[in-house]
Amino acid sequence: MGKSRNTRRGRAAVEAVVEDVDGGRAELVPDRERPRAWTLLIDGAPQSHVDLDDPAYLSFEYQRRIGHVIDLAAPPGRPVHAVHLGGGAFTLARYVAATRPRSTQQVVERDAGLVELVRRELPLDPGARIRVRSTDARAGLAKVPDGWADLVVADVFGGARTPAHLTSTEFLDEVRRALAPGGVYAANLADGPPLAHLRGQIATAADRFPELALVADPAVLRGKRFGNAVLVASDHPLPVAELTRRAASDPHSARVEHGRALRDFTGGAAPVTDAAAVDSPAPPASVFG
Repeated sequence: MGKSRNTRRGRAAVEAVVEDVDGGRAELVPDRERPRAWTLLIDGAPQSHVDLDDPAYLSFEYQRRIGHVIDLAAPPGRPVHAVHLGGGAFTLARYVAATRPRSTQQVVERDAGLVELVRRELPLDPGARIRVRSTDARAGLAKVPDGWADLVVADVFGGARTPAHLTSTEFLDEVRRALAPGGVYAANLADGPPLAHLRGQIATAADRFPELALVADPAVLRGKRFGNAVLVASDHPLPVAELTRRAASDPHSARVEHGRALRDFTGGAAPVTDAAAVDSPAPPASVFG
């Protein structure tokens, strides 16, 4: 495993950490504006941003939107049981630990080399109740006890694509099994025109959950560009009005679709099963260029 560290003497010590991990070339790049903040990239694609001094700070738009979901999943400050499928730099697990102290969390990240790198360079708060498992996301989810989780967050990408086996109704059956009554599922989805993947994922979630919402940049929803959308699902009513207010007030405002409008958005797409599932589409080169 090759690794390198570029340093500069003076005020700024470590410039970047570059290391080969299981999923490719990982880079931890320091944030010039925040002294102990870092961006994680895999093969040049940004994955996570972490501020070790302020783990409640969420830089990436989609992570901020998931942060709103986390904030609204239970009364403010109440500890939760959370499962994070996809670890990255553990940004959202750190956020839960900071905003909901005494929460108990499981992070499932297949890339053991990445887990080792992040633990070493961006160590977790030893007081946080965060357990990290290096295994496949669906296999790790299968080990979660029935009804244990108040929150399941899926943010899994391999080569900038969501693996097919995490896009099906059978996968969502495992999510529902792990969720407590009233628990919330949030998934980071990525797609671009003609939005076939996104429409299929909404239809799939609608086949398994009675309550849905989708949070995304209006340009993404209109099929004007490739981008992220956060799908939110539960068996109980979602706080759509407050989620809408928060998403609209973000620096990069987003729109929330739900109810009839969201059902119409699927355009008649069919739910995805294991037998028909495919990886999400690869982003165009210009997205990270």
